[in-house]
Amino acid sequence: MPLVLYGHPLASFCHKVLIALYENGTPFEDRLVDLSDESSRAELFRYWPVGKMPILRDEARDSTIPETSIIIEYLDRHYPGEAHLLPLDADRALQVRLWDRFFDLYIQTPMQKIVADKMHAADAKDPQGESEARATLAMAYDMIERQLANALWITGDSFTMADCAAAPALFYSETLVPFGAERPKLSAYYERLVHRPSFARVLKEALPYFKFYPYKHQLPEAIRKAMPAE
Repeated sequence: MPLVLYGHPLASFCHKVLIALYENGTPFEDRLVDLSDESSRAELFRYWPVGKMPILRDEARDSTIPETSIIIEYLDRHYPGEAHLLPLDADRALQVRLWDRFFDLYIQTPMQKIVADKMHAADAKDPQGESEARATLAMAYDMIERQLANALWITGDSFTMADCAAAPALFYSETLVPFGAERPKLSAYYERLVHRPSFARVLKEALPYFKFYPYKHQLPEAIRKAMPAE
């Protein structure tokens, strides 16, 4: 199999790429990276010294592709399927790229800040930074609510790369800063995302690993009930 995805089932950025792969039924090997295992860690760093997951390795083209948005665009160009996750129209493609970056920068980044701070020792915590991250999420939620005024998906009627970015970002961020009743369109959009077959599959595969998530008790009830007993 020419495509190998290096990642971890708990990582939200890995979820983003998995959704894209599952949307088109693209064959690939899903290789779990265990950073505590020296050989597994060394394999990741050999291909991408930055050490961030996920990366895609294309043996057929002898190419290593890092960064989630670049991976999805690479797949769209070299391994296209029925689902065009990046529109052919240039202006529409710009909108997709904009909202893809929006979810990475203004949902994923503050969400990961809050989660990381939870795991820090008491003397290393950053209360001001966490407060700012929560404020950023609230601001971003309001912008998403407005964007969804007349749209099924984040940029219109078609599911795109931007929705691949939205699904895992919102799944985790909602456990930290709930959407609230004042954002009904965001809440409805979130429900569409979690019931999308590609993302539902990602979540099912992640079930054994959610026990390691520090906010696991704030995961959706259906997820908590389906998690294997510890």
